[in-house]
Amino acid sequence: MAASRRPTLADVAREVGVSAKTVSRVLNEDGPASARTREQVLAAVARLGFQPNLMARNIRVGGPDTTIGLVIPDLANPFFGAVARAIEDTVRERGLTLLMGSSADDPDRERALTDKFLARRVSILLIVPSVGADHSHLKSHRAAGLPVVFLDRPGVGLSTDSIVSSNRAGAHDGVAHLIAHGHRRIGFIGDLPVKLYTRRERLAGYRTALQEAGLPYDRSLVTNAHDQQRAATATSGLLGLADPPTALFAGNNMVALGIVAELARSRRKDIAFIAFDDVPLAEALEPALTVVAQDPEEIGRAAATTALARLDGDRSRARTITVPTRLIVRGSAERPAPALQEA
Repeated sequence: MAASRRPTLADVAREVGVSAKTVSRVLNEDGPASARTREQVLAAVARLGFQPNLMARNIRVGGPDTTIGLVIPDLANPFFGAVARAIEDTVRERGLTLLMGSSADDPDRERALTDKFLARRVSILLIVPSVGADHSHLKSHRAAGLPVVFLDRPGVGLSTDSIVSSNRAGAHDGVAHLIAHGHRRIGFIGDLPVKLYTRRERLAGYRTALQEAGLPYDRSLVTNAHDQQRAATATSGLLGLADPPTALFAGNNMVALGIVAELARSRRKDIAFIAFDDVPLAEALEPALTVVAQDPEEIGRAAATTALARLDGDRSRARTITVPTRLIVRGSAERPAPALQEA
């Protein structure tokens, strides 16, 4: 047998001198086989390094796989990495393996990934929904008992469990914190696309905080970006206005990194700044970055725990679990407005 080829069931059968069906019976424990034959088969499996095709077996017998599928929008975003790690830690205790793929926030790519997971007969399907995606195609699978859970954002066309952050309340608290330090013109740089659930919720929180403080909503202070470079450009544009903001609110962690880069490049140390979601090395910045921190670990744990309960037979109504955010004060947002500094 060539060393470069993966060993097959037939290779094991030839090695032992029995039929492939006998090898299958031994490995699946679904038929008679003598103790000696069983011992020889298992020894050959170990010697050849044969790995049973669990997917093929599960499809053949009609059972679920020992894997769960997770669709996220961006593998490079540390937030989703933390969510995935918490999910993996939780399901590992049940002998399940996490499979993950990136949709790039593309509904067609998301559908292709979910179809592949469904073809594999995953035990659980977890999805961070893309804008524009329709999840009604999952109705029959959920009705048949497949646990489907949405994370970070609710889905469309399917009534099922969702795990989200307190986006609106968190953004409100962050903007109110800037207002409390005397800022009256606060720029908002949100994510894209503009219909994104988290972007809409955080903008709503921003507007509510302004309204409660008796401040007008100025469209010129609201802009969007989806990556660090565009966030840096958006920051430059806001600071170049005739009546620029004295403080900035970043709609997510990737936007925050772009703002940090632009403020450093332009040597603007007079701008107060707060970010929704924490970023790596936030405490190492000068000043350290004040954030409205999400809890990605709890989001992941809640999603996995909810899905496992469904797997165990929980047939209660679909629910939305909201994971609280918390304001972490570190220094970047606590610069007083220029008017207060001059007073």
